[in-house]
Amino acid sequence: MTARSSVKRRARRVYWNEPAMGAWEGVYLLEVIRGLTITGGVFMRNMWKWCTGRKGAVTAYYPEEMRPDYAKGNRGKHVLTQRADGSPQCVACNMCATVCPAKVIEIEAAFDPDDATHPKFPARFEIDYSRCIFCGLCVEACPEDAIRMVKDVPDLPGPDRRTMWIGKEELLTWQPARDVAKPYPAKAGPR
Repeated sequence: MTARSSVKRRARRVYWNEPAMGAWEGVYLLEVIRGLTITGGVFMRNMWKWCTGRKGAVTAYYPEEMRPDYAKGNRGKHVLTQRADGSPQCVACNMCATVCPAKVIEIEAAFDPDDATHPKFPARFEIDYSRCIFCGLCVEACPEDAIRMVKDVPDLPGPDRRTMWIGKEELLTWQPARDVAKPYPAKAGPR
């Protein structure tokens, strides 16, 4: 006796509102032809509008043409905010990396003994856009207003996943933002 024959099959549950398939639905080829007719009709209408110079289907020719109907709160590319001296506002607390559901943020903290206000800063801050889901939780979790998401979308298509890692330098210089909600004093010079 094999293990396969000793396993009893479970009876499938029958629901009271289960739809019954009629003879017309049972012939799948007719349904496929019906679906292709609908799709072909929409295609031909849009093609006729395009040939006569009217606007057919709304198509954005990205990257030459950007969509104007992005929502006001659209979450796009990440930006690290800067302090007055140009250094990152980030204090490498790793809260954004901890709250990220896709685990795409990697921060390596460094220590600056000369800065009494914030001795910790990110030596390395990277985001893996090949896995980012653009949820915005990193922005909400940041206590320092150090990371933001701007409306523009990053240039995601790429031939290799290794090119989709965005480093600290690009995050700081892409669209520099210095209007932080929590400004810090400049570094105190040596006394």
